Amino acid sequence: MPPDARCPATSGTLEAPPLLNEPPIAGERPLVLVEQLANVAALRKILLLMVLAVLWQAYASRLDNPLLFPTFTATLEALWEGLLSGALIQRAAFTLKLLLVGYASGVLLAGLLTGLAIGSRLGNDLLETLTAMFNPLPAIALLPLALLWFGLGAGSLIFVLIHSVLWPVALCTHAGFKSVSPTLRMVGRNYGLVGPRYVTRILIPAAFPCILSGLKNGWAFAWRTLIAAELVFGVSSGSGGLGWFIYENKNQLEIPSVFAGLLTVILIGLAMENLVFRSIEVCTVRRWGMHA
Repeated sequence: MPPDARCPATSGTLEAPPLLNEPPIAGERPLVLVEQLANVAALRKILLLMVLAVLWQAYASRLDNPLLFPTFTATLEALWEGLLSGALIQRAAFTLKLLLVGYASGVLLAGLLTGLAIGSRLGNDLLETLTAMFNPLPAIALLPLALLWFGLGAGSLIFVLIHSVLWPVALCTHAGFKSVSPTLRMVGRNYGLVGPRYVTRILIPAAFPCILSGLKNGWAFAWRTLIAAELVFGVSSGSGGLGWFIYENKNQLEIPSVFAGLLTVILIGLAMENLVFRSIEVCTVRRWGMHA
């Protein structure tokens, strides 16, 4: 066999030299400033918020009815006045305090129920039955009963918060545990991991994308439930947080302040999503090469 057939690289064929004026590959082209800015997610989101603010201002100016829909600038003025007076900060702090207590209690109970569900068939049946019963039940519908059971106090709000957080978090966590591959389960068993060590070292890391989604859903449900509950609870007790701030200003026809309260709720939600949950996702899910 000739050498050319055995080793084509040693043949006498010469490759043409690359052209000096050959354009660079598209992937190797340096990005211009606009493309670099477009790759920053935070800037894109800020731009979207600015567009929404411009549309808000344009629509409110065209409508020209402050009692129906105030302008964005009037809402910002009311927000600034509420911050300077301290009323908005006090109401937001009251709401966040109750929210954190109810959210933490709901997550803790969800963890206990899920741990019981993965440890025994009876616990699994119990969790599936309870989630099927209570997850579709709106938490705000339990507020009248909570007022009868716990009276006019923070206990009523914490009760409905626990209900709104417990079931979505438990459902997502349980689904995440059930989706863990048998290979990972066998690895944990082979290393002798049982009980809490098996859960913390095998199940939780593998199911963490689902767990994180459940935590986000639980936070959203709790936030909406608390604002809605405070609209009723504040009327009953004469005090409350952001929900009562919105209701009180609506009765006084201070519509820019009503929108300022709603804008505060939105800003707190954006801060939680982009600062807290996004940081957790970057440090866990993305670092581990997983997808939420």
